[in-house]
Amino acid sequence: MRVSQIALGLVTLSVGATNAFTSHPPQSSAFVSRTSLASLAEPVGRSKDEIASELASGKVLEGGQVIDFSSVKGPSMAEQALEEARKKVVAANILNQPYASSLQDQILGINQDVIKEVGHELGMFADEVAVQKSAAYLRSLAPAGTFEPKEETYTSFTEAEKAEFSQILEKAYVESGEVTSAFAKTFYLGTQIMNEEAREAIWAVYVWCRRTDEIVDAPRESDEDMLTDLASWEVRLENLWKYGEVVDVLDLCLLDIRIKYPNLPIAPFVDMIRGMLMDVPNLGQDRYDTFEELHLYCYRVAGTVGLMSMPVFGCAPGFTEEQAKEPALSLGVAFQITNILRDVGEDAVTRGRVYLPQDDMKKFGVTEEQILAQRIDENYINLMKYEISRARMYYDRALRGVPMLAEESRLPVQSSLDCYGQILDKIEENGYDTLTKRAYVSKWEKLFTIPFSWYRTQDISKILPLPGDKPLSPEQP
Repeated sequence: MRVSQIALGLVTLSVGATNAFTSHPPQSSAFVSRTSLASLAEPVGRSKDEIASELASGKVLEGGQVIDFSSVKGPSMAEQALEEARKKVVAANILNQPYASSLQDQILGINQDVIKEVGHELGMFADEVAVQKSAAYLRSLAPAGTFEPKEETYTSFTEAEKAEFSQILEKAYVESGEVTSAFAKTFYLGTQIMNEEAREAIWAVYVWCRRTDEIVDAPRESDEDMLTDLASWEVRLENLWKYGEVVDVLDLCLLDIRIKYPNLPIAPFVDMIRGMLMDVPNLGQDRYDTFEELHLYCYRVAGTVGLMSMPVFGCAPGFTEEQAKEPALSLGVAFQITNILRDVGEDAVTRGRVYLPQDDMKKFGVTEEQILAQRIDENYINLMKYEISRARMYYDRALRGVPMLAEESRLPVQSSLDCYGQILDKIEENGYDTLTKRAYVSKWEKLFTIPFSWYRTQDISKILPLPGDKPLSPEQP
């Protein structure tokens, strides 16, 4: 699954196209023998009417290049399947079960791949009573009206207990940072230049996204188990927002930022779950006829992360989150297009997915058979040039949002934008071969970029831009 790094700053999740939240090993041509052309056949899952209905519900933002698909839900097979799973979850009363339905020894969304990557067990350092007492204490600190009232089991806390709760929350944040570092190195690097509260909040957002991704991607005996887990995950999210309820210790981080950032909306979290559904075989979509269809996917798996992050980043005096939304969504689209271009061959060969718009492929004479055969020609190169140009247009639109952010948030956002945008440069250096090569920006190249990113956040850069940078127009901030 592929998320994207944080749309006004760090972004990248979903079951098919890669995102900056997800790392994959380099592909091998050996995978070709395991994938037949039959797997690249007609789209399955979402019907044309379902897709058209959702696209028509989007809100076109400034300039017409970005569409806000917030809270858009169509009457799709996937939506119906998830609703049926929700009914079963509620009827079976398994919402307080912290483990995956088919993986009883693993916390939901933390599978063995995650544990292996981090290097140790996660979320096992506090028992259920300690977790629930910690949550009750956090709820007691929330301003009146943050949560709907409900009867509390724990209402008074000793100073020793409060100290213990703080330690539990601190440990939960440490593990969230470890997960972020293990799976999203560029993302994690950007958080290191944020203040502690904002850094931990971004880790909490990332881990929720990561877990959502893992719920859909984890190997299981049946898709029914996956839908049960995803439905449970969505209801858990709703209960956390509504009542401040948690199920496992890692939920405490999300509860904490829900309290610290009261304007943090639930909508982008719910929308990301819809992005996950778009990648579920036989329920979702593995072909996109037009860029408009792909735009919806980009919003759900990448643009949503920017909307989750904006309350954390904050806005500069004179700007509002509503004004910053279009640049944030632009960055999500830019990041996700970058992911898709980087992983064209891998997605087709290993997952049977082609995210490049079919209209664009026809325009340049590129076929799915050619992609599966990993054959680079002039047609494919021209298609890549066209898509890279589109991605850079969205990066340019996103740049306008950096001055809209609170001063302390500009550098992590700018540096993440600059580092991720370099993947497009690497694609060009690789001769536009995204079928057999993976564009990669090294850690040292990212570190080298930071001083230039810092300069771009300074007022003088508007007068004396770096070589190759476009000066902001007079109407831009």
